[in-house]
Formats: sequence, C-alpha cells, structure tokens
Amino acid sequence: MKRKVLVVGTHRNTRGGITSVIKSHENSQLWSDWNCKWIPTYIDRSTVFKIMYFFRGLFLFLINLPSANLVHIHLSEPTSALRKSIFFRIAKMFNKKIILHFHAFSPDSTIFGKRKELYSKLFNSADIVIVLSSYWKTQVDKIVSNSAKVVVVFNPCPRVKQADNIEKQKFILFAGTLNERKGYSDLIKAFALIAGKFQDWRLVFAGNGDIEAATELSKSLGILNQVEFKGWVSGNEKEKLFAAASVFCLPSYAEGFPMAVLDAWAYGLPVIATPVGGLPDIAVHGENAMIFKPGDIEGLKENLEILLSDKLFREKLRTASLKLSNEIFDIKVIAHQIDELYSTLV
Repeated sequence: MKRKVLVVGTHRNTRGGITSVIKSHENSQLWSDWNCKWIPTYIDRSTVFKIMYFFRGLFLFLINLPSANLVHIHLSEPTSALRKSIFFRIAKMFNKKIILHFHAFSPDSTIFGKRKELYSKLFNSADIVIVLSSYWKTQVDKIVSNSAKVVVVFNPCPRVKQADNIEKQKFILFAGTLNERKGYSDLIKAFALIAGKFQDWRLVFAGNGDIEAATELSKSLGILNQVEFKGWVSGNEKEKLFAAASVFCLPSYAEGFPMAVLDAWAYGLPVIATPVGGLPDIAVHGENAMIFKPGDIEGLKENLEILLSDKLFREKLRTASLKLSNEIFDIKVIAHQIDELYSTLV
C-alpha cells in the first residue's frame, strides 16, 4: 500500500509561517515520496466563512484518514491548538501516528499560558513533537515526560532565483505585521537618529497592521519623507522588494523562527535582528547577522549605522546569508530530516 501522510495546517493563501513552511515542504521530494495531502483548516476570511472552512477541512480529514499512515499537524497559538486538538483526537481514535509541528512565538502565551494543560496533553500524547530551535526544545521539554520525542527541525529558506540584473537600492526592508511584538516602532525611532546622516537611505515596511500609527510616528520624528509603507505584499511584488533591498531588519520581541529572516537570507540580505526564538541557534553577531537586544534603540541605531556606512561589510553578510540558505536551511536538508522522522513511525 502506498504511504500517505495528512498534513493539517492553514489554507495556502493564508498569511503566516505555517503556510510558508508547508508550501516549502510541498515543493520538495518529501511531498511526493510520502503522498502528502494538505488538509487546510483555517483561512483569512470572515468569522462565518472561517467556521464553514473549518468543517470543510474536517470533512476532508475524515474522508482521507482511514487510508493515511500518519498525521502531521501544524499548530501555534492557543486558538490554533484548540482547532487542531479536534483533528488530533480523531486521529487518535483511528490509532494513527501523529507528529505535532509547533510554530508558536511565545511560551508565555502557549505552553505556560492559560491553555498550558491543552498543550501538555497534546504534546505528551503525540508520537513526535517538532520544534523550531533548541530554545523551543528547552521550553517544551519542561512539559513533556519524554524529552526524546521533542525534535528540532528548522524552517527552510524559500528557494529563490538570484537575479543579477536587479540593482540594489538604498533602503532597509522590514517585512511582517506592524505590531508591538515585531518592534516596528523601534526601527523607526532608531533610523530617525541617523536619517539626517543618511539622507539617501529610506525605510520600507512591507506588512499590514498599525500603518496609521507608524505613519504618525514617522511624521512626528521628521522622517516621513524617508519612510514608505507598502502594506501586505506577496508574489512578484514581494520578490522585487527583497531582491532590491540592501539591508533587512526585524527588531522583534518574540518569535518562533521568523520566516521573514529566512526570506532575507534566501535573497542574500544582510540581516539585523534580535536574539529571540530560534535565531540564537544560528545568528552570530558580526559574522552572519547583526544582533541587538529587544528594545535597545541605541544598539539598533549603531548596527544600522555600521551597515549603511560599509558596503564591503554588507557584502560579507550577504555571502554569509546565502551560505545559510544553501546549507543549514536548504529545503533538501529539512525534507531529509522530516523523511527520517516519518520513517521512524511508519
């Protein structure tokens, strides 16, 4: 009988890391080797549509479950865990092997939050729990009785075609939702401290969220003419932005393993980021990224000033970024790791 894996996650057009990760897996040899079937359970629409879509996913799951060898469930924050727990329980009723793939950005809101009992029950009942970094393994180990079942598998970098004919422009790219957790206001404040010295540089924000507040902050700091808000971008527009940027910055306060940084590495961008989530596993200050503490606006300003002033240093970090995307975070490497996990269960 042909092997079959049900992959439970978000809709392919839904924003976020889970969708990006599943798409990368879908484009790898893993997907065809294991006859994977994507079961989407959530979509970015109205509440009524979300409920309808959930039941659609549940129907597809029930139809395909009897012939499946194992179930690979992607989950993150509490609403996601609650939704996926229904699929988890049904898979258990059918005695299926289950892998939980945990994408959350904060232990306090998930495994140590109000729903900690739910996470503990799910993780202890699963056959394997995939986490995104050693930091997350340390945290999840605290709520599982068997730490051997908790395995670190990095998110993959997307595969991108490096275009030699695209001219680099003098802008710092931020990609993600403009909210407090992502630290967008810290980037605006830090850039304002050096904007006068680098008048030919600008900030470009690609993402939805608090755009109005960000615009007002930029205006109050006198740098609105050097700040651009693109809103949420995808497809060709996203590719063009990443290809044309000279620096990428993500000043987050909490992350799982930020897909935006993986995008930046894939495009060979020098990265400025905070040591949160899985980044400390990989990022080495001055070697493959520039690192500063969350909320340290002065530290961010200094890192920006170094990169904007030194083209050769930017090129050094570009080389390091491409090395990361082509080695540790290559989808072939990640797919092989997951293939081995599947094989241990089937």
